Amino acid sequence: MGPFPLGRPARMAVFASGRGTNLEALLEAFPQGHPLGEVVLVVSDNPGAFALERARRRGVEAQALPWRGRRAFEEEALGLLEERRVDLVLLAGFMRLLSPRFVEPWYGRLLNLHPSLLPDYPGLRVHERVLAAGERETGSTVHFVDQGVDTGPILLQGRVPVLPGDTPKTLEARVLRLEHRLYPKAVRLLLLGLAFPPPSDLEERLGEEAARAFQVLSPREKPLYLRAWALLRAWGREERVGPAFLGQGGEWGRAAFLAAHLLGGSDPALLEEVAELPPEVRVQVEGALRVESSP
Repeated sequence: MGPFPLGRPARMAVFASGRGTNLEALLEAFPQGHPLGEVVLVVSDNPGAFALERARRRGVEAQALPWRGRRAFEEEALGLLEERRVDLVLLAGFMRLLSPRFVEPWYGRLLNLHPSLLPDYPGLRVHERVLAAGERETGSTVHFVDQGVDTGPILLQGRVPVLPGDTPKTLEARVLRLEHRLYPKAVRLLLLGLAFPPPSDLEERLGEEAARAFQVLSPREKPLYLRAWALLRAWGREERVGPAFLGQGGEWGRAAFLAAHLLGGSDPALLEEVAELPPEVRVQVEGALRVESSP
């Protein structure tokens, strides 16, 4: 399972290459003294990035590491992360690919934000490609970084419509406004222990049938199941995870999936079903929803 929650505020670093609007959203959501965590370091490969100025204005350490090749950058960055005792790295408009040497030790503690509904439209020129394909909906994805390009396990997604007459510029602006809410929400879920990459020992933990059922889910479905797993574990009902994945988890399994949907931003009308749960189950769901939205 994932390393969070830590039992103390997390120390976060943000890597950015440009304007830093998503950095600003993270700084706003996790100010100094926040009980879940705070941004203690901002790193940029671009000394002229306005992201560095945003950090300095808020009293956060800002370090420019001019790009002199991947190995040199990563050595400097890894040294900084160790010295500053960083727990979580957030890529926010960081326009460089990191090597396995960097990614492997940070797997599960390294997030990226991509402006599409992955696994569709990885890579660059996303909005142009979305419009050229005639899509009616797009969005953004927060995912764990692995050794591929935009291929890591999905943590959370948000959706926006594609409107008639949209241009890449108008679509980019709409997606960016979504991202300013989505990224902080995803980080909260991670820090609360309600998100983690799929464990490698699924069969041992879930049983053969439930593990197989999980593996055949689409990449977009898996985060929901992992949130339900985290909730059942938090409620002291982890033995119900395997049955719940097979639709046999009873009221506890149903409650976990309802809460997982609501934590992911699904229709609040699901709260009507929460109200119908047995009292001892309902109170757990309501508690989980309160914790996620608390300061």
